[in-house]
Amino acid sequence: MAQSTRDAYGHVLETEIYKNPDVVVVDADIASSTRAEKFKNKAPERFFNVGISEQDLLGTAAGLAAVGKIPLAGSYALFTERGFEITRNSICLPNLNVKIIVSHGGLTIGSDGATHQAVEDLAIMRSLPNLTVINPSDAWETEEAVKAAIAHKGPVYIRLGKDAVPDIHESGSTYHWNKGEILRDGSDVALIGTGRMTAEALAAADTLAQEGIQAMVINMPTLKPIDADLIEKAARQTGCIVTAEEASVIGGLGSAVAETLVRRYPVRQEFVGIQDTFGESGSSADLLKKYGLTAADIVAAAHKARET
Repeated sequence: MAQSTRDAYGHVLETEIYKNPDVVVVDADIASSTRAEKFKNKAPERFFNVGISEQDLLGTAAGLAAVGKIPLAGSYALFTERGFEITRNSICLPNLNVKIIVSHGGLTIGSDGATHQAVEDLAIMRSLPNLTVINPSDAWETEEAVKAAIAHKGPVYIRLGKDAVPDIHESGSTYHWNKGEILRDGSDVALIGTGRMTAEALAAADTLAQEGIQAMVINMPTLKPIDADLIEKAARQTGCIVTAEEASVIGGLGSAVAETLVRRYPVRQEFVGIQDTFGESGSSADLLKKYGLTAADIVAAAHKARET
């Protein structure tokens, strides 16, 4: 069943997370969009709306963490960037236990356009010491990531999306903190996806299989710390890699994988993602196609990566 990762966040808030008396939610006046309202409905005394003031959002979350609470601070991914200096100096530098859980990451937010499309957030957040950066692929992984983030001591950034995305995990799957996972084995090329692009990587692998090319598919929900051992394994087994992300190719998943390869086991790599540009208004399907974020684009990149 297709479901948005922001809806999955709302579900885990109202079914499990609100039961933890140490958890508080801090909102910047968009609780309906981020689904933080689900927590407010269950525990209104632990819900704080700071208004349209994202720097206050993050500063308030830092203060709450400093007195022992576990704050979940949420807004749109793009708006959270307004508080970068607060995130850096008041959350990550003192290594406070703040969970920044944002919605509307990437291109696929409909007609809001470039001013609301966070395509650089993964690169920005990856640059901060102490911060774990997570980009879940589906609803199940979102709920598990949120629960694991709350159990983890330290700052975490979780990027969620507006659109429904396919389920790629079966019930009873096991979530491994800070690890990637092999969804499909293969020896000819490795496709590494994050967020909604993991589903596109699986679809690309189906097409490649029809051509006689056996693609390994890896889901990489955590961009920092990156699962370097799994990346090295994929490189050694296949000899070439394609990364796929609904984000800028500068500084995100592709960069994290390339940084690993150059240190561990250099192989040919192709980057599927947003090519150093801003987005625009449009339907999700049209935007994904225009900016080269489809299964067909991953297939083309796989062929290029395999060229010698």
